[in-house]
Amino acid sequence: MTAAHGREFLSIPGPTNIPDAVLAAMQRPAIDIYSGDMLDLTCSLHEDLPKIFRTAGRTYIYAANGHGGWEAAVSNVLSRGETVLVLESGLFAAGWGDMARMMGVKLEVLKGDWRRAVDPAAVAQRLEADTSREIKAILVVQIDTASSVVNDLPAIRRAIDAVGHPALLMVDAVASLGCMSFEMDAWRIDVAMAGSQKGLMTPPGLAFVAANERAHTAHQKADLRTRYWDWTFRQGQAHYQKYGGTPPEHLLFALRKALDLLLAEGLEHAAARHALLAEATRQAVGRWTEGGTLAFNITRPAERANSVTNVLMQDRSPQPLLDYCRHQCGVVLGMGIGDLAGRAFRIAHMGHVNAPMMIGTLGAVEMGLAALGIPHGAGGVQRAVEYLGREVRPAAPPPA
Repeated sequence: MTAAHGREFLSIPGPTNIPDAVLAAMQRPAIDIYSGDMLDLTCSLHEDLPKIFRTAGRTYIYAANGHGGWEAAVSNVLSRGETVLVLESGLFAAGWGDMARMMGVKLEVLKGDWRRAVDPAAVAQRLEADTSREIKAILVVQIDTASSVVNDLPAIRRAIDAVGHPALLMVDAVASLGCMSFEMDAWRIDVAMAGSQKGLMTPPGLAFVAANERAHTAHQKADLRTRYWDWTFRQGQAHYQKYGGTPPEHLLFALRKALDLLLAEGLEHAAARHALLAEATRQAVGRWTEGGTLAFNITRPAERANSVTNVLMQDRSPQPLLDYCRHQCGVVLGMGIGDLAGRAFRIAHMGHVNAPMMIGTLGAVEMGLAALGIPHGAGGVQRAVEYLGREVRPAAPPPA
């Protein structure tokens, strides 16, 4: 017997659910790439992307996934033989650093803990020891979806400033942009990159890089530059240069509608919505952990991300639960990856998601825990509902 028929709930940390209006925006013929509406579309996207990054710097759009965004960021500001410092807190900063290493950059990893955020004091200590200033850039993620940690970027910026180190601060905001506060200029981030498929509610296939003046100064002497990723080429007057060739038109139609939706909601309201749904999830998981089998991967509550929650299963494989939720309930959860492969499952709460979707997802997990006889504290969904009932108040009636 299955209760899976109906709309499938995709609860993985990317790609996320795509709004119907965004899908509909793609259902149109291709248009001329040299004039008219396409030029206006490009102009509007480059006007609005800085608003999302909260920067006065330049933004660049690539037909690529997030890994392409990594390469675009590295190749435009670094040279062969230069050193980058990777701040480990999960899988993805290390992956970004490994890409840089394969491109000819020297790699140093500040070892971290998959259950903790980056320690700013450790960053300051390492940079203070770099008296010859060999470290040219620092690579860090704001949210690592493999561990579900959120790193404190303002604190990391303060640690860098405390020792007066000139390294560029480069941030992967793939899992945070559109989901939580990101203040590129206020936090003095030099290079930021993101992808289309998470908080920006667009199909996979677009990567974005934002860069300030310090980054563009470094760009002038970077010898890793290649024609496709090159910022100077993309600043050219010809429209095709903005995309390094033919624009990915239909993804751009989708992005335009997604940004319209996000800006209409308001970045602050979107961040508040994510915070509410994340905490509701944590309320449920917190109750489930009382059975002794499940645990939060991130040990400190303040370091738990608002876009994904990683749940450890301490004495068994999570695969039966993943299979139950998918086949019996129509809910697709994220599997553990990297060091947590076969040891954890992930519940995403990012992008185009609301309270009923999260309550449904949590309900499927609790069904699975019960059906499979996995020890857990009962009433996790009820706790999530009670939390949202307290926090989400009725709208004020209009004035008479």
